[in-house]
Amino acid sequence: MPAPKPRKISDFKPTLSRLAQTSHYLLSFGGLPTALRQHLNVRDVGYRFITETSGLLCSSAVIPGSSFATADIVGNYMGVTEKMVHTRAFTEIQLEFYVDFEYKTIKFFEHWMEFIASGSGVSQASDGYFFRMAYPEDYKCNQTKIIKFDRDYKNNIEYTFYGMFPQSINSIPVSYGNSEILKATVTFNVDRYVAGRFDSYSLYRGTSNNIVNNGISDTDFVGSNQFDSIYNTQPIPTKDTNVFTSSVNYDASQAAGLDFTGNYTYKGPNF
Repeated sequence: MPAPKPRKISDFKPTLSRLAQTSHYLLSFGGLPTALRQHLNVRDVGYRFITETSGLLCSSAVIPGSSFATADIVGNYMGVTEKMVHTRAFTEIQLEFYVDFEYKTIKFFEHWMEFIASGSGVSQASDGYFFRMAYPEDYKCNQTKIIKFDRDYKNNIEYTFYGMFPQSINSIPVSYGNSEILKATVTFNVDRYVAGRFDSYSLYRGTSNNIVNNGISDTDFVGSNQFDSIYNTQPIPTKDTNVFTSSVNYDASQAAGLDFTGNYTYKGPNF
């Protein structure tokens, strides 16, 4: 390694002047089971509020973290203790939300937790009410996302959570005196997350999981007219041939029904 040498500010200014900032992100809830959506809908928490408005009301989020659980291995090398990974552990995430004037924010999480513990089927007003937990597949959601982007909207990193559900709602203090915006803080448990896009379009282009395909990633086109034109008019392959059909509207639902595991010859626009 060569000895350190002085460097000009102009050498590293492009890097330090383009650092990511904390204030640009998007939270989007999705993938809630049907029974849970019905439970929330009759309590005036519609699916549009869940998928659109609740994310806008998220005043503070976190980029998730994870860690490895290890075991000590002794005996492979004399006098050496090795650590071997056996489990990947995903940490809880804590999200803070503004409470809207209809209190749907609180209703959303209160009734989600209520649904988790309402397996007894007994009225909550009954003296003999007791809790019985629902099955995990009935209350866990698998498509909630946090997307961290920046001011130019060109680059981002996307996290998709699987097996996500609210584990606790923090107490919400209220008091007389100067009024402030009411906030609710919720801690979520997740089974796992994946980094990078995994929608059908990214899988089709070979850019899922933050893979750069031929020097181009999904984020290179985000928010640009070029991305929109490619996404809406991209030719799609057929199952019977290895070439693309004539240009048609590319839709994720159409792509989901096709088998993209084969080898197809690309004859679409030159990215």
